[in-house]
Amino acid sequence: MKVKYIVYTLLIVGIGALVYYRISENKKQKAEQSGGGGGKKPPMAVNGIVVNPQEFSNILSLSGSIEANEQVQITSEVSGIAQSIYFQEGTTVSKGQVLLKINDIELRAQAGQTKTAQNLASENERRAKLLLQKEAISQEEYDIASADFKTAQAQTQLLNAQIAKTSIRAPFSGTIGLRNISPGTYVTPQTLITTLVNSSKVKITFSVPEKYASQIKVSSKITFTVAGTNEKYNATIYALEPAVEVATRTLRIRAIADNANGKLLPGTFANVDLPLDKTLDAFVVPTEAIVPVQNGKKVFVSRKGKAQEVMVTTGTRTDKDIVVLEGLKAGDTVLTTGVLTLKNDADVKVSVTPVK
Repeated sequence: MKVKYIVYTLLIVGIGALVYYRISENKKQKAEQSGGGGGKKPPMAVNGIVVNPQEFSNILSLSGSIEANEQVQITSEVSGIAQSIYFQEGTTVSKGQVLLKINDIELRAQAGQTKTAQNLASENERRAKLLLQKEAISQEEYDIASADFKTAQAQTQLLNAQIAKTSIRAPFSGTIGLRNISPGTYVTPQTLITTLVNSSKVKITFSVPEKYASQIKVSSKITFTVAGTNEKYNATIYALEPAVEVATRTLRIRAIADNANGKLLPGTFANVDLPLDKTLDAFVVPTEAIVPVQNGKKVFVSRKGKAQEVMVTTGTRTDKDIVVLEGLKAGDTVLTTGVLTLKNDADVKVSVTPVK
């Protein structure tokens, strides 16, 4: 029995020693993690930048489309058989040049008929005037003769105008497109004959968000590129829409560029770089330094080895940076890493990154 009690005693002592050992080790580990007993936690290693006032030039990257300076679909105002085609596809034509002739035999015959009727009405009006002067007829009879003459005259003018429309002329100088008819085709006002494009200058149309609308001015310069080349082209803004589009909350803008060499094709896309107003004495910080909060935005700055919360007001934002309008002063060290886990007055060890 004594041996049994001795064994039980040894087991109890062993278990107690094991429990004591584990408790001691846990306390030791906690003490090491806390800096050895009642010490402070080691400061958090973070990166930061020293901010100083600088000039900030914001450039918006936008998508636009290139359009011809002038472009029109050539159609006929009158119906008839295409008698002659006077243009070659893809060639340059001058303003007023005849492009197409519609057969006008019937119209000329009608014009001859109305001209005869006009001459007769004119003679009747002349005779009625003489008789009126002799008081051989009434004023009413003369007015009827005069009205008949004016009606015949108007019909002649109308037919002459229709005959003139059978010669389709270029409304401006430009390059003619592909033709869609052949000689002998019956042409109507709905028939597309060809297109005429003046692309010695091109228009670049694009839209900007409404918050930048107040910074856009006529005569401002932009640059743009097109697919397939890295060459940069210059253009000048010459017109703005008078109102923001409600559906998209954007403002449409149009610029014009020289295209004497014909490299820019209407209908293609343009990648537009639009410079906005420059901000003097701006504090520029990386976007990752900004922490959105319920009442606005904040950053952390390092002061005497501690992280301090600072509420800020921001302005223009780019892909990498954001302008801070209020809240910072020259020489502040703004923390750029670990900001989502930092707390106010937390100890920090800052590695300052040089500002490029």
